[in-house]
Amino acid sequence: MFKPLLRHTGTAALCAALLAVSCAVSAADLKSGLKIAFVPKQINNPYEVIADDGGMAAIKEFGGVGKVVGPSDAGASSQVQYINTLITQHQDAIVIAANDANAVVPYLKKAMGQGIKVVTFDSDTAPEGRQLFVNQANAEGIGRGQVQLVSKLMGGEGEFAVLSATPNATNQNTWIKWMQEELKKPEYSKIKLVKIAYGNDDDQKSFVETQGLLQAYPNLKAIVAPTTVGIAAAARYISSSSSKGKVAVTGLGTPNQMRAFVKNGTVTAFQLWDPNQLGYLAAYAAAALSSGKISGKEGESFDAGKLGKRTIGPQGEIILGPPTTFDASNIDNFNF
Repeated sequence: MFKPLLRHTGTAALCAALLAVSCAVSAADLKSGLKIAFVPKQINNPYEVIADDGGMAAIKEFGGVGKVVGPSDAGASSQVQYINTLITQHQDAIVIAANDANAVVPYLKKAMGQGIKVVTFDSDTAPEGRQLFVNQANAEGIGRGQVQLVSKLMGGEGEFAVLSATPNATNQNTWIKWMQEELKKPEYSKIKLVKIAYGNDDDQKSFVETQGLLQAYPNLKAIVAPTTVGIAAAARYISSSSSKGKVAVTGLGTPNQMRAFVKNGTVTAFQLWDPNQLGYLAAYAAAALSSGKISGKEGESFDAGKLGKRTIGPQGEIILGPPTTFDASNIDNFNF
């Protein structure tokens, strides 16, 4: 935001006076006209749209050229053709939320071999498939936090099910693994995870899977859907069923999509981070990488615009921040 001033010879003095500006790698240091493409899991997924919009806003800030391309389904290999096209277009960077940890790796390695920088966000690939991973929050914290929240909603006992996205979704599987680890603690001895169902991040399939869970497990007390598509579909089904008020729905969703269900009593509490900020941070990371200001090594720092200075952690991971718990007391304070 101080780009014109930072190009003058008084930069050092200016930086000392303006503590809010990171002088190591700021927007003024980035290459102009960077071509950065975002590849979401699904082009029409509401969560992905919000994240991609954040990325496009960041790219506009630092004077790059951004685009969003991707599949309409969340299949393991559905993103491959888009990666190949972006390689032929000689993009400076590809920012991808991977549908599968391994299926896209050979193609992303091909991209990196041709000088294209690769940043994953939201859902990672195997480490050899990218240079940086922008994570919404600590994966362990998300998984354990989901169990802590559902335990509270269930009164510390009973059966619950997980309604996930696709069986291959890296982020979902990591969070579920940590949920299962948290459940091993003595305080959850009266809680049982009876089923992990998959709605494939498809609204109708998630809706049907919710119905199936309620029929198969008549004593079910809660459904945890760590996917924005799944939690909205589950809440929609339960809101008009006899299970309303009896089966808790929680997981990860956006305030705007879940507000009506909180207001009508279907959902008591759920969690998420701001996906717009996640995309924004990923774009700045890709730009710093493409400009040669960082290489992806642990300890390197860069300026992420309005999000300030960010530092790369182990295995090239950059963390946005902890999730927020939304309920009736605060949901109207958020608009995304």
